[in-house]
Amino acid sequence: MIKILIADDQELIRQSLSIILGNEKDFEVTDTVSNGVEVVRSVRKNKPDVILMDIRMPEMDGVVCTQIIKENYADIKIIILTTFDDDEYVFNALKNGASGYLLKGVSMKELSEAVRKVYEGTAMINGDIASKVVKLFSRMAQSNISIRVDEQSVTDLKETEWRIIALVGSGLSNREIAAKINLSEGTVRNGLSTILSKLNLRDRTQLAIWAVQTGAVNRVFEEGERA
Repeated sequence: MIKILIADDQELIRQSLSIILGNEKDFEVTDTVSNGVEVVRSVRKNKPDVILMDIRMPEMDGVVCTQIIKENYADIKIIILTTFDDDEYVFNALKNGASGYLLKGVSMKELSEAVRKVYEGTAMINGDIASKVVKLFSRMAQSNISIRVDEQSVTDLKETEWRIIALVGSGLSNREIAAKINLSEGTVRNGLSTILSKLNLRDRTQLAIWAVQTGAVNRVFEEGERA
């Protein structure tokens, strides 16, 4: 059972999402709240697996709330759900550890599937803004924003791990990476966890930024093929 917390300042949206998601046999809506402060309180009490987080909420917005939750409850997955798709929100939500970013216009089927995929460890980004995120990564690679890792830890990476890093940097999901390099999705997920541990990085977003900044995303492998 996937436990879900819904955070949105509009009561109608909270109620609608609660009813629709509550009808899914593998979902349990633990709470609905209207701002970031209430999110923090609810998380302490109910320990949800996934949070559907609106960006623009009173008292504490979704970007700040995402940062607080991820710093204290790293395992909780957060999907930013909003009508706004401007660069600042996309960048900050992902930088703070959000696992997904969807526009409120998505269908309930798409949203339900996104919850399941994020719960399983796959990042979910609405197709309308996926290209924007890739451009942001490229822009960050050329800026003074830097993700640094210990040089010794880099030498410990295996060839398969380098392949995963390159494909994460290209924006592929765990399922797409698994198909690309002929591994199971579970093996990719475990490999990603190992990579993050070796490099002492927080999440796949930091890994993707590092891959772009260092050129690992363009790494050429022994057989002469790019990942």
